[in-house]
Amino acid sequence: MDEPTFQVRGLTKIYGTGAGEVHALRGVDLDVRRAETLVLLGPSGSGKSTLLNILGGLDRATGGRVTFHGRDLTRASDAELTRYRRQSVGFIFQFFNLMPSLTARENVELITEIADTPIDPAEALAMVGLSDRMDHFPSELSGGQQQRVAVARAIAKRPELLLCDEPTGSLDSASGVQVIEAIAKVGGEIGATTLIVTHNAVVADIADRVVHFSNGAVVDIKDNPAKRSAHELTW
Repeated sequence: MDEPTFQVRGLTKIYGTGAGEVHALRGVDLDVRRAETLVLLGPSGSGKSTLLNILGGLDRATGGRVTFHGRDLTRASDAELTRYRRQSVGFIFQFFNLMPSLTARENVELITEIADTPIDPAEALAMVGLSDRMDHFPSELSGGQQQRVAVARAIAKRPELLLCDEPTGSLDSASGVQVIEAIAKVGGEIGATTLIVTHNAVVADIADRVVHFSNGAVVDIKDNPAKRSAHELTW
């Protein structure tokens, strides 16, 4: 078997000190396989977004170890983490974080200008079904379309990792399904390892494996032998 993309061992994260301490992660162990789709399920405050932020190099663990292809991210310098995020990670968040004064194409170009081997912005937008909206500003797009621009922006640098934090959290069901479909499609096309954090159990149907979180710990990991296509989802 190939070496896992990520190996997480004994990972802890504590915010605050003394009586105000919050234990966001309590000794998490997890392997993430190359090019798999992993859905992290659990209620708000269960630790899943904290884990995603540490895997993405946006936050640092208090204890434990995370390796990426054998490289210890927990010991990486700030400059090394910046390079890692730039070269290897595409982020998709609940809120779209688009520049309102730029068109859809220009929002994607922001990423391609700093990427080593970018996808052409027009091609990236076509991959998420927005060829006819490339020259529209965010205010001229629906919420689902704005999130698909965010997906195009995330994949335009051909990242090895797609890290998605509640990508449908601010969308209605129909728009949410379109966004999950776009993530699944483009993630497969670029061969990305995809992690999706959500409290929506329906999204787990598209995963290769489902990781259940509770109170800062992994309580269950299940293979999903009967994956569904994203367009079959409804909630």
